[in-house]
Amino acid sequence: MDDNNGSVYWNWSLMDVDIFRELEDIDVTADGNPILRFLICVVYSVVCAAGLVGNLLVLFFIRVKQKRKKSKVDFFVLNLAVTDLQFVLTLPFWAVDIAQDFSWPFGNAMCKIILSVTVMNMYASVFFLTAMSVTRYCSVAFALKSRAPHKLCSTKWVCAIIWTLATLATAPTPIFSTVGNVSGEKLCLLRFPGGQYWLAVYHIQKILVGFVMPMSIVSVSYIMLLRFIRKRSMKTSNRKRKSRVTKSITIVVLSFFLCWMPNHAITLWSVLVKLNAANWDKAYYIVHTYVFPLTVCLAHTNSCLNPIIYCLMRKEFRNKLKELLRRE
Repeated sequence: MDDNNGSVYWNWSLMDVDIFRELEDIDVTADGNPILRFLICVVYSVVCAAGLVGNLLVLFFIRVKQKRKKSKVDFFVLNLAVTDLQFVLTLPFWAVDIAQDFSWPFGNAMCKIILSVTVMNMYASVFFLTAMSVTRYCSVAFALKSRAPHKLCSTKWVCAIIWTLATLATAPTPIFSTVGNVSGEKLCLLRFPGGQYWLAVYHIQKILVGFVMPMSIVSVSYIMLLRFIRKRSMKTSNRKRKSRVTKSITIVVLSFFLCWMPNHAITLWSVLVKLNAANWDKAYYIVHTYVFPLTVCLAHTNSCLNPIIYCLMRKEFRNKLKELLRRE
């Protein structure tokens, strides 16, 4: 498996580093600690359950809202819910893999499918979050600057482009993912013919395309939105609206950053090690063995936070949820 779900894990100690150095085409190992494995399985199970419930509720609420005119952001939220729903459905497979001491029991075809779906939906989720940030700014800016109707790119076309880009970014995964025998264990992993160099390039692409560029666009879009609203608030003295929007934007940006930054930071460290720009040492081994799997869990929680942030924080959706609970 790749670094979205942890690196390749098996029962080795730090004394076996020299053996690992010969395996240039696969990622760093962990020691198969049963407590760590149990913790990850629990987190995956919780995220899967919460993600299923949350994203199904989002789909239900958006469906109910079809009776009224939906905004462009609602259409992105719908696609984001579908994306996150597909993503959390892969977690049971990874949980079984981890429970069996990171031995893949589902065969080569499922390895390619599950790993590809996992990576593709990671890209798609991040791209939709980015598109939503740009759309929110454009919607508010155009609506307040002019009451004249404005034309933007069709939301459906934007979504189609996002899915296409996510598929293209994922292309290396189904090609190079495979079940390989390593130290007597069957592992679902990425094996590039060029060894560590191409694996490093693969990770660099994910860091840049899956985090740095989207985070930059999200941050700039929301900073511009806050500046725009602040100027309008000074004229209208609508401080309550300004405070509400500021709080919402802060939560969106912080959740995106905090969920993904630790995972990508350690991935960048591993890239530097693969390119011999940083040393393989005890600190790196400990961080990548015991801390990195936890950052993977943190990144996965983003899939169950999204419905909370983008729907359940909105008053109209909370009211719909209360009505649904009263009927029960």
